[in-house]
Amino acid sequence: MDNELAVQSLTDVMAKFTAYIGKRLPTDVKEKTAKLRSAETNSLAIEIYDSMAENQDYADKLDRPSCQDTGVIQYFISAGAKFPLLGELEDILQNATLEATKKGPLRHNAVETFDEKNTGTNTGSKIPWLDWEIIPDADYALIDVYMAGGGCTLPGSAKVLMPGQGYEGVTEFVFDVITSRGINACPPLLVGVGVSTSVETAARLSKRAILRPVDSSHPNENAAMMEKLLEEGLNEIGIGPQGLSGNSSVMGVNIESSARHPSTIGVAVSTGCWAHRRGKIRINADLSYDILSHEGVVL
Repeated sequence: MDNELAVQSLTDVMAKFTAYIGKRLPTDVKEKTAKLRSAETNSLAIEIYDSMAENQDYADKLDRPSCQDTGVIQYFISAGAKFPLLGELEDILQNATLEATKKGPLRHNAVETFDEKNTGTNTGSKIPWLDWEIIPDADYALIDVYMAGGGCTLPGSAKVLMPGQGYEGVTEFVFDVITSRGINACPPLLVGVGVSTSVETAARLSKRAILRPVDSSHPNENAAMMEKLLEEGLNEIGIGPQGLSGNSSVMGVNIESSARHPSTIGVAVSTGCWAHRRGKIRINADLSYDILSHEGVVL
């Protein structure tokens, strides 16, 4: 396949996959909300979970987005240094977003800051947002597609703690964010927590955290324990689905962390709503692909 055909082929795949993400939730999210519904005892919460499931069924049957806010498109890329279309990938994802907006269709959500004008294409300055990691010696690319809706973005927050505040300070910050603004993000939420050295590194890690599977765990034993304790504590609050009370406030808590400066603890929170629209695809060197987040996908 020559380069021009290869670029067009991958653009088409990513356009179809991006549009698909707006219509079908990943397998782990569907399984988790079903599990929360089966454990729920509040009658109103049960009705809401049933309405959520019905919503997903209709989105599937009617082939249309499951939420009217299809968000700002973000791509998180882990690309091999030897991936054949590495240099073309930015333009490919830009054009894929344009095509997905038409094919979805996706709501126009890219407003040029300061001009206050909607571009009408879901593209604009630095949008779709691309977050890059390079994998040495690899020839494939892993791409996470994420739709950052207004509600699930609203609770996002980051700050730097004094080191004496310790992990108790991290816990207090997470609870402050979720109890003050979590209700706006359409619970039950997937909560991503970044713990690092500064606001920007913690924020990036918190977003990476909500791209992980719902029931995954941090590889560090202490961090994994903190994930579990935060999940249990937030569920004790009883925010419930759509904030109308219930047994569960969150689908889970995922922490991503890095080493930090000894004098600071950067902490950030990002949230994914119950309709957590993300997807992961692996593009191989021959441009064949494997969809890792959804079962039974036909693009």
